[in-house]
Amino acid sequence: MTVRWYVGSDHAGFALKRHLCEVLRSLGDEVNDLGTENEQAVDYPDFGAAVGRAVASARGPALGLVICGTGVGIGIAANKVPGVRCALCTEAFTATAARAHNDANVIALGARVIGAGVAEACLRAFRDTTFEGGRHARRVGKLNTLDDAARGS
Repeated sequence: MTVRWYVGSDHAGFALKRHLCEVLRSLGDEVNDLGTENEQAVDYPDFGAAVGRAVASARGPALGLVICGTGVGIGIAANKVPGVRCALCTEAFTATAARAHNDANVIALGARVIGAGVAEACLRAFRDTTFEGGRHARRVGKLNTLDDAARGS
């Protein structure tokens, strides 16, 4: 199964982003790197929002990956975009549960919190897990209602 990804990081997440993009490409996935392009200081909200907008407006299935020093700020930025369900993950169990139970479509990782090996395990778990639906669908529906309220719908 090929997955389409939108990926972004700030300067603190740049090296880890580069590594994880190569992992995704080695799995045969399509990777759209939305920046940053180097380790010069930038503002994480710009990249979290760009990934969020790309995932929320994608035609067909798409997932997002955002990385900053802690994963917190860039994840918050992504979650400001209606339609995004971004989960900060520090181990594979949370990444699996985020997809299976919350239908998360963006994963946030902290480059200064976890190493490359743990980050890769989180990303693979997130990528390879599908939404279970069932009892979780009602809850995700309520999350979608919050998006509708934020849009003024």
